[in-house]
Amino acid sequence: MTDGARRDGRAGRESAPGARLGAARLAAVQALYQGDLRGAGAESLIAEFRNHRLGQDIEGSPAIPPDEALFSNIVRGVAARREELDRMIAELLPPDWPLARIEVILRSILRAGAFELAAHLSTPARVVITEYVEVGHAFFFGAEPRMINAVLDRLARKLRPGELDEDRGDR
Repeated sequence: MTDGARRDGRAGRESAPGARLGAARLAAVQALYQGDLRGAGAESLIAEFRNHRLGQDIEGSPAIPPDEALFSNIVRGVAARREELDRMIAELLPPDWPLARIEVILRSILRAGAFELAAHLSTPARVVITEYVEVGHAFFFGAEPRMINAVLDRLARKLRPGELDEDRGDR
């Protein structure tokens, strides 16, 4: 959540495109989390969020309206490619931390970030990583955001060789 978005979902600059994209990522992670807990499919999650949750923070107060196209794309994409995304993530985790051992919300964040890295090639990898680290900070106060950063950074280097090095000018 960048460009004026606060972690509680209330807007600084509500119409800023970056804030709407950040709100969409946060809402997608929340929907994926609920889907994991309830076994709900992508379309029912999207409908529920559109009808009852988008544009509201956790307490139900008005919040930044998310980019609905990005929100829907992430939820559908993760649902369609879940096994592939899980394999990619699992390969990057330490052997003593299998994906099944990771908290549901953390898995949801990693899946959404992995999907964007794999499918949204026009979004710079560094932006994807930063956005999901920020989503992690909305839920965790410990080391989890660092883990999100490490896993998504390694995945970005695998999926998009050289992109992160080019960002820094390392050649």
